[in-house]
Amino acid sequence: MREIADEFRQWRAAGDPVAIATVVETWGSSPRPLGSKMLVSGSGKMAGSVSNGCVEGAVFEAAQEVLASGRPRLVEYGVADDIAFEVGLACGGHIEVLIQPAGEMYDRALNLLAAEQPFLLRTRLGEGETQLIERGPDFELARRDGQTFEEPFGRPAQMVIVGAIHIAIPLHRMAKLMGYRVTIVDARGQFATAERFPDADQLLVQWPDEALAGLTIDRSTAVVILTHDPKFDMPALRSVLRTEAGYVGAIGSRKTNQNRFDALREEGFGDDQLARVHGPIGLDLGARGAEETALGIMAEVTAVRYGGSVLPMREKKKQAVSPGS
Repeated sequence: MREIADEFRQWRAAGDPVAIATVVETWGSSPRPLGSKMLVSGSGKMAGSVSNGCVEGAVFEAAQEVLASGRPRLVEYGVADDIAFEVGLACGGHIEVLIQPAGEMYDRALNLLAAEQPFLLRTRLGEGETQLIERGPDFELARRDGQTFEEPFGRPAQMVIVGAIHIAIPLHRMAKLMGYRVTIVDARGQFATAERFPDADQLLVQWPDEALAGLTIDRSTAVVILTHDPKFDMPALRSVLRTEAGYVGAIGSRKTNQNRFDALREEGFGDDQLARVHGPIGLDLGARGAEETALGIMAEVTAVRYGGSVLPMREKKKQAVSPGS
């Protein structure tokens, strides 16, 4: 929804009626994931996408009918093999799309997005009625359960990198490329500089516990601890384990991390809390340099965020079709 927010506001401000189309079910090699959205205005404008171009024309026509009638519609589209190939798919697929007149409830939703307040949209597909629930969702991706469709909208994803070391430089660039808001934390002012971290949204020359105490840390936050120095690592771990951070990672060997965990247990931290720490950090990519190490970290952050299997895609396919799976 963030991607189409500007167009929505502009069209509404101009008095142009708007219909919003949302992908609520997919089968096969569907072009776009659940929750993908497309806007259609009464004057004929379009924004966003539900199928990367496969069925947008049909959705546009259905949206005009929805605007004329004022009633939502649930429509299903098949993506034929030849069309699917043109948009980069290996084979065809099907999608189900809910098209609704976008009224005041969506105005509220966009206001909450702008204020970075988390919320949940819950739709009863039979009636096409959507309820806005102002609370932090406890899941990351849109999901469907029968005739109920839920879309979580958390705060914008952020990554807090504790330790302005060399690996942090490519990591902060990768995180920005993937849409994260990036904060660099290091008590050493000569390390945490704008010259070294030009893409960072925030540079905090503070001790980790002080910096983390001043930030909003929730499920949308990945905290990556790279200092590899107990006087920085331990305050960072103590602080972040008391939050709901979606990802916590700490660089260092197995022995180093075990020493940290032993010390934290003596301080009263439980096994469930310590199990949240990914340490040694990152996926084993056979990395040989800072950039490749950063890639392994970013890959693990992504897998944890979306529940990825971390299997090669060819192995995942074999697992999906194997007998008894």
